[in-house]
Amino acid sequence: MANHKSALKRVAVTAKKNLNNRVITSRVKTAIKSFDKSLEAGDQAAITAAYVNAVSTVDKAAAKGVLHKNNANRKKAQLALKLAAKAN
Repeated sequence: MANHKSALKRVAVTAKKNLNNRVITSRVKTAIKSFDKSLEAGDQAAITAAYVNAVSTVDKAAAKGVLHKNNANRKKAQLALKLAAKAN
């Protein structure tokens, strides 16, 4: 365990950031799963809404630094491919 005051502060800050990052990552995963479920259901309005929500959530996570820019772009590209495949 840390002995110095500044090290103790860093432990607390790191724990808080770790928790926040896990929350944001969980939201991204939930949005993507929601999109996948709406794809299986087949309702076009729900698919479009879930797609927009998922892309927005991924963008927000990338903007906050939780996801790397390239990781976010890859996730969005995968979602777009699924959406295009469903349209055909």
